[in-house]
Amino acid sequence: MGHADIGTRDLQKGSAEMIVLALLEGRARHGYELAKLIESQSESKLQFHVASLYPLLYRLERKLLVEGRWVEKAGERRRRFYRLTPAGRRALASHRRTWREFVTVLNTLTGFSHA
Repeated sequence: MGHADIGTRDLQKGSAEMIVLALLEGRARHGYELAKLIESQSESKLQFHVASLYPLLYRLERKLLVEGRWVEKAGERRRRFYRLTPAGRRALASHRRTWREFVTVLNTLTGFSHA
């Protein structure tokens, strides 16, 4: 495992809440779908295992940022779908502002945007 792997994991941990809230912005999703979306949309650079994703969803639900609802369909197993609440939308907007400011400062300090 190289240094890039460690850095990616740390960044992933710090941005997990924002990533999940952003993916719920458009519509309700269940945990497995979220994990697969994160993997596919990041071209497998980020992977959230369902075992770690559900505790995050439960935390977001306790913080009233998402709302979970059980859905049963004929011939399918019962799934819990999560949707963003108004408080979740505000939290997502705040996360985005914070990250935008962080990236701007990082670019200024490191010259990264010129690389």
